Amino acid sequence: MVKALTGLIAVIAWLSLILQFVLAMTNPVTPEPGLAERFVRFFSYFTVATNIIVAITLTAITFFPATRIGQFFGRATTLAATASYITIVGIIYSLFLRSVWDPSGWNAVADHALHDAIPIAFVIYWLGFAPKDGLTWLDPVRWLIYPAVYVAYSLIRGAIVSWYPYHFVDVTQLGYPSALTNTAFVLIAFALIGYIYTGIAKVLSRTTFRRAN
Repeated sequence: MVKALTGLIAVIAWLSLILQFVLAMTNPVTPEPGLAERFVRFFSYFTVATNIIVAITLTAITFFPATRIGQFFGRATTLAATASYITIVGIIYSLFLRSVWDPSGWNAVADHALHDAIPIAFVIYWLGFAPKDGLTWLDPVRWLIYPAVYVAYSLIRGAIVSWYPYHFVDVTQLGYPSALTNTAFVLIAFALIGYIYTGIAKVLSRTTFRRAN
């Protein structure tokens, strides 16, 4: 049952990413840049990068659980980190981005899959079935490496090409003080979600242990 669930989410994630990629390459919503720039921009969105992580994670633990990559992605800390990342994708989109983007047709399908369906499905999987033992209170700090690197990449590349993936970090519109303040709040949100999930994991791990004994 669990493999069927993780396999289904993995397939939906890959298909949604492929659909979004095709749409980005053939029918860009923004004023049309060159093909190479469209390609780089596609992978510059945190939503895309994080859904790729989800797809790889679920593919590895479903189809290659005994391999090194399967064991790595099957670790409690890896799964909890992924759950926190994809949760932020859904929260940030719902709070700050849904109102500025009204997709239709296939764009709406890909949009709702990547921002709504996959985050919800992965969190349900994590809550109900993922291993949760062994997490420490230091783990959420370690999990900040990925979003911190992403923020640094976005700001550095944005300074070079004058394009930013999200308006709340757009230095050309907001200036560095406001953009950096916004990114700081986003990183705080990552830490908060990480600590919430770590707390949940500890409670559920203790509950499971008591039931087993």
